[in-house]
Amino acid sequence: MREGVITALRAQEHDPQRVNVFIDETFALGISLDTLAAEGLYVGQPIDAATWARLEATEQTAQALQRALRFLQSRPRSTAEVRQRLRRAAYADAPIEAAIARLTELGLLDDAEFARLWIAHRHDHNPRGTALLRVELRQKGLAREVIEAALAAAQEQADYLNEAEQARQLALEVLPRYGTAPDKATFERRLGGYLQRRGFALATIRPVLAELWPQCHPE
Repeated sequence: MREGVITALRAQEHDPQRVNVFIDETFALGISLDTLAAEGLYVGQPIDAATWARLEATEQTAQALQRALRFLQSRPRSTAEVRQRLRRAAYADAPIEAAIARLTELGLLDDAEFARLWIAHRHDHNPRGTALLRVELRQKGLAREVIEAALAAAQEQADYLNEAEQARQLALEVLPRYGTAPDKATFERRLGGYLQRRGFALATIRPVLAELWPQCHPE
């Protein structure tokens, strides 16, 4: 904790987006321009214990926010993923939650939209059954009601294949690999196991196997 009077505010040499704060001619801490503006700091401003604590908290939140924004650059993330990343970076709970609140306010964190995008991406590039999609979204830290709403909405879309057709299309893609099985039991075990690992239920898989086996071994 530092108390005294701000005697200088100097831009950092290697990062013009940050400012060094000097109290009583001694370096106190580096802050972002966002923190400088938020706190309205000026040379000659007295700093007491309460002001110093608020300044540190504001800067911690600004740093957590910037860390989260960098994390979001590569792809959308769930709220739980962002929270976990910030905790691993050793931020305290208060700045983490403040950063998450700001990202949510800006529309950059939205678990419902994240779930929608996740399901759509899987549908387009790597189909999954509902069971496995549900597991994946739970692993991303989404609430159960968010997951179920997203799955229901996806099933209602006109261009979204129902689960049986998804399983059939996926099976057709890998049929050259599994269709050479020497007998029906082996075929069902291998192709059925593949579809199960993709999250499809046995009730969905059985009709697909029954349809495709004759195509591989016509009488």
